Amino acid sequence: MSFLSRDYLRTDIRQPPQLYRGLDAWLFSLVNWVNQGPGPVGEHLARSRLVDERAAAWKDLRERTLRSRLLEFRQAFRRRRQAEELVLDALAAIREAAFRHLGLRPYPVQLAGALALHRGCLAEMSTGEGKTLTAAMTGILHGWTGLPCHIITVNDYLAGRDARWMQPLYRFCWVSAGSVTSEMGPAERREGYRREVTYTTNKEIVADFLRDRLWLGSLQDSGRRQIASLLGRNQLIEQGMVMRGIHAAIVDEADSILIDEAVTPLIISRTSPNAVFSEACLLAHELACGLERDRDYSVNEKRQEIELFPDLERRLAERVRNSGARYRGLSGYLELVHQALSAREFFHRDKQYVLHDGKVVIVDEFTGRQMPQRTWRAGLHQFIEAREGLDLTPPSETLARLSFQRFYRFFRRLSGMTGTAREALQEFWDIYRLPTVRIPENRPCRRQHLPTLAFADAESKWRALVEEILRVHAQGRPVLVGTRNVRASENLSARLAGLRLEHRVLNAVRHQEEALIVAGAGSRGAVTIATNMAGRGTDIRLGEGVAGLGGLHVIASECHESQRIDRQLFGRSARQGDPGSARLFVSLEDEIPGRHLPEALRRLLRLELERRFPAAGLQAAAAVRLAQHSAQRQAYRRRRAVLEMDNWLEDSLSFGQREIN
Repeated sequence: MSFLSRDYLRTDIRQPPQLYRGLDAWLFSLVNWVNQGPGPVGEHLARSRLVDERAAAWKDLRERTLRSRLLEFRQAFRRRRQAEELVLDALAAIREAAFRHLGLRPYPVQLAGALALHRGCLAEMSTGEGKTLTAAMTGILHGWTGLPCHIITVNDYLAGRDARWMQPLYRFCWVSAGSVTSEMGPAERREGYRREVTYTTNKEIVADFLRDRLWLGSLQDSGRRQIASLLGRNQLIEQGMVMRGIHAAIVDEADSILIDEAVTPLIISRTSPNAVFSEACLLAHELACGLERDRDYSVNEKRQEIELFPDLERRLAERVRNSGARYRGLSGYLELVHQALSAREFFHRDKQYVLHDGKVVIVDEFTGRQMPQRTWRAGLHQFIEAREGLDLTPPSETLARLSFQRFYRFFRRLSGMTGTAREALQEFWDIYRLPTVRIPENRPCRRQHLPTLAFADAESKWRALVEEILRVHAQGRPVLVGTRNVRASENLSARLAGLRLEHRVLNAVRHQEEALIVAGAGSRGAVTIATNMAGRGTDIRLGEGVAGLGGLHVIASECHESQRIDRQLFGRSARQGDPGSARLFVSLEDEIPGRHLPEALRRLLRLELERRFPAAGLQAAAAVRLAQHSAQRQAYRRRRAVLEMDNWLEDSLSFGQREIN
């Protein structure tokens, strides 16, 4: 590849397509439903069987001969000559290399997954089906082209681990592979991105993409860079950039990254001390402390909105004038009071955030992990600090921002893997043009889904949940309990400690031995409490004799905003044909029914449950599922609105494909 070609690729991105509306949207959806039929899945499985049949031709080859043939594949893919015609033979050779250098012989379903990824699809593969090796096989095919390929996952641990695990296979197949993680400096990052396949995290790649664009400024256009290089500025450009462009991406835990975190903007900012703003935040916090819910303002729990009553503006105006405040007039203070009330009503310690080393640290609601580098905007972070009695951190000045949703639409070749794509397959298609291919399990799933248990109040639910833990534990089976937040996990831990039941807790506060705790959760008699399980990346393997007892029992202590996250938790049991069971516990006082069910319906269901009416539990469980579907629809509308806002900004402010700010 020539220098000019490489330089052009550094900032070349795909212009994201517009969303369809009306009849066009309906027809486009119809195309997706055709893609979900048995045809595409059957095609990938049939092609994987062809790879399996061709594997015999590679088994008896000497090591040197096999590597020589792999080099020929690399050269053919690099020249783009008959590359697609060689994919099946190439995968057969890679499969043999994987067995020799990793001790792993990919199953036909893994080969089908690799073929789906190579075709630009989203492969739904269950937990424990070998997605790491599947991604690596596709990564080799991409790496042979010489174009940038990124395998993107949810945390540094997985990025570094997977790159190390697959390194012998990449090396033997003539592909350079590396990783980029949060603790790396610019030189290490530059080296990681120069590899043909780079493992990194969602946040790191977007941050590096934005930092490179900020550094380039008007030189994001390759033509301008060529002129600058003629003027001797090429070395200066190289010193500040770390990436060599984006082209292909394989997204692990795709539903978490492309759906759950889609609307979260990644912001490059710098601290900008502002004494006037900090003073205004303290005053707004003081004003908000004197306000009462339903007297001065109303709260819409479903939409997470605050509405100030009309007469409140007059009273606040008088107090602001008497304070001699210097901020942006009454409207500015009303905005800050609104934020202060939002902090009070919707953000709670050990749910949305934790206190660590005297600082407010945000907790990712989907993975339960701390995010120490992230802060809330528009004064929200400062109001939470004020409520906790902490010193206010200086506000930040935004230099660049980009939503994850928009970023992934820039890739020319996008594919992904997840165990839970079913509920969002239409969204994957509408927004990312990703057809979903459901890859069957290598062995039939033996998970037993027990009936959902519904209760009128939270206390009754927790008592019944503890009784189930004790009952299953007495059988010698391991138990994994998933909770939505730190507070719930600590509450359950205290109940079990009171019964002197040995257990381990994994949450945003107790996370130091995460991989060890998760890996040991399948041991005989183990009891593990975990705050969410999305993207943990460590398989739960059953201990000796546990399969004969019935395998791992998983309990969800309440339903999440999306049914996908419930299924992620349940998917931790019964992996690779093992036995296992799962059950969901819900109460009418849980967050989802509290926000999305009408109060009258909740009162009726509570009465039926308390009086033990026939089928009351089934009705309550169905109502909670209805509330969950309502939450899912609302979240989708929110993500769609953010995407439309991105498109509007692009049209209005000329955010074209050449300059991203």
